[in-house]
Amino acid sequence: MQSIANIQQAEAWNGPEGIHWAEQADRYDAMGAGINAPLFDAARIGERDRVLDVGCGTGCVTRLAARRAARGTVTGVDISAPMLARARTAAEAEGLTNVTFEQGDAQVHPFPAGDFDIAISRGGVMFFNDHVAAFTNIGRALRPGGRLVFAAPQPGGSAPEHTRAFAALTPLMRGPSPAARGMGSLTDPAGIRHILTEAGFVDVSIAPVEVPVVWGRDASDAVEFYFATGPVRHNLAEVPTATIERVRDEVRSALREFETPAGVSVRGAIWVVSATQP
Repeated sequence: MQSIANIQQAEAWNGPEGIHWAEQADRYDAMGAGINAPLFDAARIGERDRVLDVGCGTGCVTRLAARRAARGTVTGVDISAPMLARARTAAEAEGLTNVTFEQGDAQVHPFPAGDFDIAISRGGVMFFNDHVAAFTNIGRALRPGGRLVFAAPQPGGSAPEHTRAFAALTPLMRGPSPAARGMGSLTDPAGIRHILTEAGFVDVSIAPVEVPVVWGRDASDAVEFYFATGPVRHNLAEVPTATIERVRDEVRSALREFETPAGVSVRGAIWVVSATQP
Protein backbone atom coordinates (compact mmCIF):
# COMPACT_ATOMS: atom_id res chain seq x y z
CA MET A 1 0.00 0.00 0.00
CA GLN A 2 1.29 3.45 -0.90
CA SER A 3 0.88 6.62 1.19
CA ILE A 4 -1.88 6.87 3.78
CA ALA A 5 -3.75 10.05 4.70
CA ASN A 6 -6.33 8.39 6.96
CA ILE A 7 -3.94 6.84 9.47
CA GLN A 8 -6.51 6.20 12.19
CA GLN A 9 -8.78 4.42 9.73
CA ALA A 10 -5.89 2.30 8.46
CA GLU A 11 -5.07 1.22 12.01
CA ALA A 12 -8.69 0.41 12.83
CA TRP A 13 -9.56 -1.49 9.67
CA ASN A 14 -6.32 -3.47 9.73
CA GLY A 15 -6.94 -4.28 13.40
CA PRO A 16 -9.77 -5.96 15.31
CA GLU A 17 -12.63 -4.17 13.53
CA GLY A 18 -11.40 -5.09 10.06
CA ILE A 19 -10.76 -8.66 11.18
CA HIS A 20 -14.30 -8.89 12.59
CA TRP A 21 -15.78 -7.64 9.31
CA ALA A 22 -13.71 -10.17 7.36
CA GLU A 23 -14.73 -13.03 9.64
CA GLN A 24 -18.40 -12.01 9.57
CA ALA A 25 -18.53 -10.92 5.93
CA ASP A 26 -21.71 -12.85 5.16
CA ARG A 27 -23.49 -11.23 8.10
CA TYR A 28 -22.43 -7.72 7.12
CA ASP A 29 -23.34 -8.34 3.48
CA ALA A 30 -26.81 -9.51 4.53
CA MET A 31 -27.15 -6.40 6.66
CA GLY A 32 -26.30 -4.12 3.72
CA ALA A 33 -28.04 -6.09 0.98
CA GLY A 34 -31.03 -3.75 0.89
CA ILE A 35 -28.76 -0.97 -0.37
CA ASN A 36 -27.60 -2.90 -3.41
CA ALA A 37 -30.68 -2.47 -5.62
CA PRO A 38 -31.01 1.33 -5.31
CA LEU A 39 -27.23 1.73 -5.63
CA PHE A 40 -27.05 -0.29 -8.85
CA ASP A 41 -30.25 1.23 -10.21
CA ALA A 42 -28.58 4.63 -9.96
CA ALA A 43 -25.22 3.39 -11.25
CA ARG A 44 -26.58 1.85 -14.47
CA ILE A 45 -23.39 -0.12 -15.06
CA GLY A 46 -22.93 -1.25 -18.66
CA GLU A 47 -21.41 -4.57 -19.68
CA ARG A 48 -18.22 -2.91 -21.00
CA ASP A 49 -17.78 -0.36 -18.21
CA ARG A 50 -14.59 0.06 -16.23
CA VAL A 51 -15.78 0.31 -12.62
CA LEU A 52 -14.04 1.50 -9.45
CA ASP A 53 -15.50 0.34 -6.12
CA VAL A 54 -14.29 2.70 -3.39
CA GLY A 55 -14.03 1.25 0.12
CA CYS A 56 -14.91 -2.15 -1.27
CA GLY A 57 -14.40 -4.03 2.01
CA THR A 58 -14.93 -7.75 1.55
CA GLY A 59 -15.97 -7.21 -2.05
CA CYS A 60 -19.69 -7.97 -2.19
CA VAL A 61 -20.53 -4.88 -4.26
CA THR A 62 -17.38 -5.36 -6.36
CA ARG A 63 -18.49 -8.85 -7.32
CA LEU A 64 -22.02 -7.73 -8.11
CA ALA A 65 -20.59 -4.98 -10.31
CA ALA A 66 -18.36 -7.51 -12.09
CA ARG A 67 -21.42 -9.46 -13.18
CA ARG A 68 -22.95 -6.32 -14.65
CA ALA A 69 -19.70 -5.26 -16.33
CA ALA A 70 -19.19 -8.76 -17.71
CA ARG A 71 -17.08 -7.51 -20.65
CA GLY A 72 -15.49 -4.70 -18.68
CA THR A 73 -13.36 -4.57 -15.55
CA VAL A 74 -13.95 -3.83 -11.88
CA THR A 75 -11.33 -2.65 -9.40
CA GLY A 76 -12.03 -2.69 -5.67
CA VAL A 77 -9.88 -0.51 -3.43
CA ASP A 78 -9.83 -0.60 0.35
CA ILE A 79 -7.48 0.26 3.20
CA SER A 80 -8.06 -3.05 5.03
CA ALA A 81 -5.81 -6.04 4.31
CA PRO A 82 -8.02 -8.54 6.20
CA MET A 83 -11.12 -7.49 4.30
CA LEU A 84 -9.33 -7.55 0.94
CA ALA A 85 -8.06 -11.06 1.63
CA ARG A 86 -11.67 -12.17 2.11
CA ALA A 87 -12.69 -10.26 -1.05
CA ARG A 88 -10.05 -11.97 -3.21
CA THR A 89 -10.99 -15.41 -1.89
CA ALA A 90 -14.68 -14.84 -2.62
CA ALA A 91 -14.05 -13.52 -6.14
CA GLU A 92 -11.83 -16.49 -6.96
CA ALA A 93 -14.41 -18.92 -5.57
CA GLU A 94 -17.07 -17.35 -7.80
CA GLY A 95 -14.83 -17.63 -10.86
CA LEU A 96 -14.77 -13.90 -11.58
CA THR A 97 -11.89 -13.03 -13.89
CA ASN A 98 -12.64 -9.35 -14.50
CA VAL A 99 -12.07 -8.27 -10.86
CA THR A 100 -8.93 -6.95 -9.18
CA PHE A 101 -8.42 -5.64 -5.66
CA GLU A 102 -5.92 -3.04 -4.49
CA GLN A 103 -5.01 -2.03 -0.97
CA GLY A 104 -4.90 1.73 -0.74
CA ASP A 105 -6.27 4.91 0.80
CA ALA A 106 -8.56 6.26 -1.94
CA GLN A 107 -7.99 9.82 -0.70
CA VAL A 108 -4.41 9.69 -2.00
CA HIS A 109 -4.16 6.43 -3.98
CA PRO A 110 -2.42 6.95 -7.35
CA PHE A 111 -5.25 5.87 -9.63
CA PRO A 112 -4.48 6.11 -13.35
CA ALA A 113 -6.03 9.33 -14.66
CA GLY A 114 -9.28 8.90 -16.55
CA ASP A 115 -9.14 5.12 -16.23
CA PHE A 116 -12.73 4.45 -15.06
CA ASP A 117 -16.20 5.03 -16.45
CA ILE A 118 -17.90 4.95 -13.06
CA ALA A 119 -16.99 4.93 -9.37
CA ILE A 120 -19.36 3.36 -6.86
CA SER A 121 -19.39 2.92 -3.10
CA ARG A 122 -21.75 1.28 -0.62
CA GLY A 123 -20.82 3.62 2.20
CA GLY A 124 -17.03 3.38 2.03
CA VAL A 125 -16.61 7.06 1.10
CA MET A 126 -17.79 8.19 4.55
CA PHE A 127 -14.47 7.65 6.30
CA PHE A 128 -12.13 10.20 4.70
CA ASN A 129 -10.68 12.96 6.87
CA ASP A 130 -10.66 15.33 3.87
CA HIS A 131 -13.64 14.59 1.66
CA VAL A 132 -12.89 17.29 -0.90
CA ALA A 133 -9.38 15.91 -1.43
CA ALA A 134 -10.71 12.35 -1.59
CA PHE A 135 -13.45 13.05 -4.11
CA THR A 136 -11.06 15.18 -6.16
CA ASN A 137 -8.69 12.22 -6.34
CA ILE A 138 -11.53 9.84 -7.25
CA GLY A 139 -12.71 12.33 -9.86
CA ARG A 140 -9.31 12.35 -11.50
CA ALA A 141 -9.63 8.58 -11.92
CA LEU A 142 -12.82 9.04 -13.95
CA ARG A 143 -12.92 9.79 -17.66
CA PRO A 144 -14.61 13.03 -18.76
CA GLY A 145 -18.32 12.40 -18.32
CA GLY A 146 -17.64 9.56 -15.90
CA ARG A 147 -20.05 9.13 -13.02
CA LEU A 148 -19.86 8.76 -9.25
CA VAL A 149 -22.63 6.92 -7.36
CA PHE A 150 -22.58 6.15 -3.65
CA ALA A 151 -24.82 5.39 -0.69
CA ALA A 152 -24.54 7.10 2.69
CA PRO A 153 -26.76 7.09 5.79
CA GLN A 154 -29.31 9.78 6.50
CA PRO A 155 -29.02 11.62 9.84
CA GLY A 156 -29.85 9.90 13.10
CA GLY A 157 -33.58 10.00 13.71
CA SER A 158 -34.40 9.51 10.02
CA ALA A 159 -35.09 5.82 10.62
CA PRO A 160 -37.69 5.58 13.40
CA GLU A 161 -37.78 1.77 13.36
CA HIS A 162 -34.04 1.60 14.05
CA THR A 163 -34.38 4.22 16.79
CA ARG A 164 -37.14 2.21 18.45
CA ALA A 165 -35.44 -1.16 18.06
CA PHE A 166 -32.18 -0.09 19.70
CA ALA A 167 -33.51 2.56 22.09
CA ALA A 168 -32.33 0.71 25.22
CA LEU A 169 -28.73 0.80 23.95
CA THR A 170 -28.69 4.43 22.83
CA PRO A 171 -27.75 6.00 26.21
CA LEU A 172 -24.62 3.81 26.32
CA MET A 173 -23.46 4.72 22.80
CA ARG A 174 -21.51 7.82 23.75
CA GLY A 175 -19.09 7.92 20.83
CA PRO A 176 -17.99 6.10 17.69
CA SER A 177 -15.34 3.41 17.69
CA PRO A 178 -12.09 4.28 15.85
CA ALA A 179 -13.29 2.61 12.65
CA ALA A 180 -16.75 4.19 12.87
CA ARG A 181 -15.47 7.76 13.08
CA GLY A 182 -16.68 9.48 9.96
CA MET A 183 -19.92 7.54 9.60
CA GLY A 184 -21.94 10.72 10.07
CA SER A 185 -19.79 12.81 7.74
CA LEU A 186 -22.10 12.59 4.71
CA THR A 187 -25.55 12.79 6.28
CA ASP A 188 -26.33 16.41 5.32
CA PRO A 189 -27.44 16.88 1.68
CA ALA A 190 -26.22 20.47 1.57
CA GLY A 191 -22.84 19.35 2.87
CA ILE A 192 -22.64 16.52 0.33
CA ARG A 193 -23.48 18.88 -2.51
CA HIS A 194 -20.86 21.40 -1.34
CA ILE A 195 -18.14 18.74 -1.05
CA LEU A 196 -18.79 17.28 -4.49
CA THR A 197 -18.99 20.69 -6.12
CA GLU A 198 -15.70 21.72 -4.50
CA ALA A 199 -14.20 18.46 -5.77
CA GLY A 200 -15.16 19.39 -9.33
CA PHE A 201 -18.28 17.28 -9.87
CA VAL A 202 -21.43 18.56 -11.58
CA ASP A 203 -25.05 17.39 -11.86
CA VAL A 204 -25.16 16.31 -8.23
CA SER A 205 -28.31 14.36 -7.35
CA ILE A 206 -29.24 13.21 -3.82
CA ALA A 207 -32.23 10.90 -3.40
CA PRO A 208 -33.67 9.64 -0.09
CA VAL A 209 -34.24 5.89 -0.02
CA GLU A 210 -35.68 3.62 2.66
CA VAL A 211 -34.01 0.20 2.84
CA PRO A 212 -34.46 -2.98 4.89
CA VAL A 213 -31.56 -3.83 7.21
CA VAL A 214 -31.42 -7.49 8.24
CA TRP A 215 -29.71 -8.01 11.60
CA GLY A 216 -30.11 -11.75 12.11
CA ARG A 217 -32.24 -14.87 11.83
CA ASP A 218 -34.31 -13.97 14.89
CA ALA A 219 -34.16 -11.53 17.80
CA SER A 220 -31.62 -13.55 19.80
CA ASP A 221 -29.33 -14.01 16.81
CA ALA A 222 -29.60 -10.32 15.93
CA VAL A 223 -28.65 -9.27 19.46
CA GLU A 224 -25.59 -11.54 19.46
CA PHE A 225 -24.40 -10.04 16.19
CA TYR A 226 -25.20 -6.42 17.01
CA PHE A 227 -23.48 -6.52 20.38
CA ALA A 228 -20.37 -8.02 18.76
CA THR A 229 -19.93 -5.15 16.29
CA GLY A 230 -17.02 -2.78 16.82
CA PRO A 231 -18.94 0.37 17.79
CA VAL A 232 -21.01 -1.48 20.41
CA ARG A 233 -18.04 -3.34 21.89
CA HIS A 234 -16.12 -0.06 22.03
CA ASN A 235 -18.85 1.71 23.98
CA LEU A 236 -19.59 -1.17 26.34
CA ALA A 237 -15.97 -1.90 27.21
CA GLU A 238 -16.24 -0.37 30.68
CA VAL A 239 -19.96 -0.84 31.32
CA PRO A 240 -20.87 -3.22 34.19
CA THR A 241 -21.84 -6.70 33.06
CA ALA A 242 -25.20 -6.52 34.81
CA THR A 243 -26.07 -3.37 32.85
CA ILE A 244 -25.05 -4.94 29.56
CA GLU A 245 -27.19 -8.02 30.22
CA ARG A 246 -30.19 -5.88 31.11
CA VAL A 247 -29.82 -3.84 27.92
CA ARG A 248 -29.33 -6.96 25.82
CA ASP A 249 -32.61 -8.34 27.16
CA GLU A 250 -34.41 -5.08 26.40
CA VAL A 251 -33.05 -4.90 22.84
CA ARG A 252 -33.92 -8.56 22.27
CA SER A 253 -37.49 -7.89 23.35
CA ALA A 254 -37.72 -4.83 21.11
CA LEU A 255 -36.38 -6.73 18.08
CA ARG A 256 -39.10 -9.36 18.29
CA GLU A 257 -41.43 -6.81 16.70
CA PHE A 258 -39.26 -6.95 13.58
CA GLU A 259 -38.96 -10.72 13.18
CA THR A 260 -40.04 -11.86 9.71
CA PRO A 261 -39.63 -15.11 7.74
CA ALA A 262 -36.59 -13.45 6.11
CA GLY A 263 -35.03 -12.50 9.45
CA VAL A 264 -35.04 -9.47 11.74
CA SER A 265 -35.66 -6.64 9.28
CA VAL A 266 -35.51 -3.03 10.50
CA ARG A 267 -36.04 -0.21 8.02
CA GLY A 268 -33.16 2.24 7.62
CA ALA A 269 -32.77 5.48 5.67
CA ILE A 270 -29.99 6.30 3.21
CA TRP A 271 -29.08 8.83 0.55
CA VAL A 272 -28.21 7.60 -2.93
CA VAL A 273 -25.91 10.22 -4.40
CA SER A 274 -24.85 10.57 -8.02
CA ALA A 275 -22.63 13.13 -9.73
CA THR A 276 -20.73 13.57 -13.00
CA GLN A 277 -17.13 14.41 -13.80
CA PRO A 278 -17.15 17.23 -16.42
